[in-house]
Amino acid sequence: MTTMRNRAVVSHADAMSDEIPDPEVPERARRPRSYSARYKAEILAEYETLDRQGKGALLRREGLYTSLISEWRKQRDRGALEALAKPAGRQPADPRDREVARLRRENQRLAGELDRARRVIEVQGKLSALLEELATDSGPTTGGEPR
Repeated sequence: MTTMRNRAVVSHADAMSDEIPDPEVPERARRPRSYSARYKAEILAEYETLDRQGKGALLRREGLYTSLISEWRKQRDRGALEALAKPAGRQPADPRDREVARLRRENQRLAGELDRARRVIEVQGKLSALLEELATDSGPTTGGEPR
């Protein structure tokens, strides 16, 4: 039995001498990791299908804690409740947007009316000038008969 133990110690010592561990401690992350919503949903779905050993293996593989899983569940449930609380269909329009649209339509209508009024004034000016020219070209008539 002693020889087996000696062999194990020698083989362990040989393995240790071949590999010299790096004494440097790796630098830790400066800020907390962030996870996308898609990643959270995938991990939650996978976590909930596993047994106890599988859940532990998943957490170790991904470097996660059970507290994260609990928080992600709460976030998921809160999001689902918020989504269910929203009324179905189109969102109600903002009153300011409706007012802006109404004012733009009114502005276009008034611009059209102004353009028509300008054309009428122009035509009236031309007509007035024409009538004045006709009045000055024809002299005064005597007795209603032309000369």
